[in-house]
Amino acid sequence: MLKEKSTKEAQNDREFDFTNNDFSRVRKLIYQHAGISLSEAKSDMVYSRIGRRLRTVGFDSFKAYLDNLENENNPEEWEAFTNALTTNLTSFFREEHHFPILAEHLVSLKKPIRIWCSAASTGEEPYTIAMTACEAFGTMKPPVEIIATDIDTNVLATASRGVYPYERVSKLSLERRKQFFQKGTGAQEGSVRVRNELRSLITFEQLNLLDEQWTLGEPFDAIFCRNVMIYFDKPTQTKILSHFVPLMKPHAILFAGHSENFLYVSNDFHLRGKTVYELSDGKTLKRTNQVKERIV
Repeated sequence: MLKEKSTKEAQNDREFDFTNNDFSRVRKLIYQHAGISLSEAKSDMVYSRIGRRLRTVGFDSFKAYLDNLENENNPEEWEAFTNALTTNLTSFFREEHHFPILAEHLVSLKKPIRIWCSAASTGEEPYTIAMTACEAFGTMKPPVEIIATDIDTNVLATASRGVYPYERVSKLSLERRKQFFQKGTGAQEGSVRVRNELRSLITFEQLNLLDEQWTLGEPFDAIFCRNVMIYFDKPTQTKILSHFVPLMKPHAILFAGHSENFLYVSNDFHLRGKTVYELSDGKTLKRTNQVKERIV
């Protein structure tokens, strides 16, 4: 009967040196740079993902790689480091109950309408928002502008291309697949491409939610911040939510993920419905006054 390897033996089988101190440094650096709070259970994930960077850039130990990362302060490598540790789980019409709420909200608003998707990942969420807008207004040219941001430049490149394996859209209705996607042929067979009309509604930009200033322009009628806060600790969550307030019109709504509760970390919002928030009464009054001042 084979014996299971001990933790120490498993460590010895690894391609690269990876100590507890290395893991602690990774956790500290990604928290400082991107606000991501990695749990102690993520050691194997860190080894696997950062190990790929070591192979790519030619380091034989985590210590050497991390020393170089800090000492050289190379923006491109910091970007690769952050991209490696970013989780991007998404799908079209994920948490589907949000989109009828969004559709009802959109048709009640003064036009034009601005929406921010703050964690665009590979694009399924902003494209779903765009599809919802098209269906709500009955046109492929709804009066909607969508800003879609993410810290990970790799996923933003995928989102901007708008090309997906057919399996990613297979659960959508036939009507939606025909209206919003083109089937690939020849070398692109087995894939689909988002129609240009849909893509034209969205602007993709890199943005780190930890940045002190966000250059996003005028306030929004709706913000999607779903399944993002779970990667941040409470002080970081509070800071990010406080930055949302001046970016929300008085009537704006904020969509959160199914496992997120903003009421525990901020007094700026109250719950409108299942994981859907509005500005609290005092904040709404303040935002209304700010809008009036701009008009005057």
